Amino acid sequence: MILVASYNMRKAIGTDRKRRPERTIEVLNEIGADVVALQEADRRFGARVSALPLHMIDEHSDYKPVPFETRSGSLGWHGNALLVKKNVEILGFDLVHLPSLEPRGAVLADLRVGGTEIRVVGMHLDLSGLWRRRQAHAVLAHLAARQGDPASILMGDLNEWSVRGGCLRDFAHHHRFADCGRSFHARRPIAQLDRIMVSEALEILESGAHRSPASRKASDHLPIWARVTPASGA
Repeated sequence: MILVASYNMRKAIGTDRKRRPERTIEVLNEIGADVVALQEADRRFGARVSALPLHMIDEHSDYKPVPFETRSGSLGWHGNALLVKKNVEILGFDLVHLPSLEPRGAVLADLRVGGTEIRVVGMHLDLSGLWRRRQAHAVLAHLAARQGDPASILMGDLNEWSVRGGCLRDFAHHHRFADCGRSFHARRPIAQLDRIMVSEALEILESGAHRSPASRKASDHLPIWARVTPASGA
């Protein structure tokens, strides 16, 4: 089994408007996922360094970042990052350029978790429905063009308020959605903006939104999670 999670960590700024990266790490440790897709992982202004200091991740968690090496001190690309448990093997990684009016991108990694190879994409899509659909098409096209065909997991803040329409319809042609429930706003969740999607090669065993005293304060989004396993016959 593989436990994955997605978390819009809001640059480690909580609902109390305080930036506390140690609280974000506390939430990640509570979940204990093998792979985590982060959104808004880097600060917005200045050098745009990681909102989670790299030494803090190393010293206070069992995680390591996928080393995209896009900018000194940054954890990912356009705020997107992937953390994996230290015993997970990173086989390769890539950046996915997304069409948009403002800079946006997605991150991809090929991983071996236990004996299972998976391809993981982390993303944070646009506020505009038109651009979200274009970005979904770009992610799917990148997956189709990449060599190899491991089981794939797509995760992130899709910013899609629709229940079935928009970019959800595009992703649904090739992936199934984990039923993680509502994750925004963390204090009183009313929307299912954060999503985890898996290819047919994976079976979803259970899923949900992580609710704890820390997660309700650490960001305006709750983290979501899914436990998956290779599908029988895959």
